Amino acid sequence: MVNPSLDHEIKVYLGLGSNMGDKQANMAQALKLLPPEVIVVQVSYLYESEPVGNKDQPWFLNAAACGFTDLNPLRLLEHVKRIEEQIGRLLSFRNAPRPIDIDILFYGDESMETESLTIPHPRIPERAFVLAPMAELEPDYLHPTRNQTMAEMLSAIPEPEKVWRRKWSPLHSRDLLRTPSGYLRELGAGESGG
Repeated sequence: MVNPSLDHEIKVYLGLGSNMGDKQANMAQALKLLPPEVIVVQVSYLYESEPVGNKDQPWFLNAAACGFTDLNPLRLLEHVKRIEEQIGRLLSFRNAPRPIDIDILFYGDESMETESLTIPHPRIPERAFVLAPMAELEPDYLHPTRNQTMAEMLSAIPEPEKVWRRKWSPLHSRDLLRTPSGYLRELGAGESGG
């Protein structure tokens, strides 16, 4: 794992999903578009999952990314929303199909709730498509308000939606991580992401 510079001291986890267009390319592009203030050090495999809520739409690809940042949560959210718009997400109804969805899952050990952002993400405990990649990255990561690890929460879902693990294609796996200087680097042997 890349050691973050001292300027990027808050550990964050992002959830990514896509079910429109070239889903894998959309997710890789979202990671590339993160600002230099976010250093991505780990990316999960892809997880193919059936849609939740609105079932009449294509299946999703999902992944989780771990990084470090010096942005506060609301500034990070601004960047995330800008990236979603840049990739083509339009405001629509809840659970609508979308080329990209980026959620701030965890921001350090912080808990907060505003009109625009709740951290930790409130639906983590019920979503296998979030818990599976999180449990892959860090199975013992403790949810700051539930006192359960990612692996424990994943195993506690009574009837999880169907989720299949997939590798990133070589086309996209080369540049998922970012070094502290802000440049993308290739995934090394043994690192998650395919």
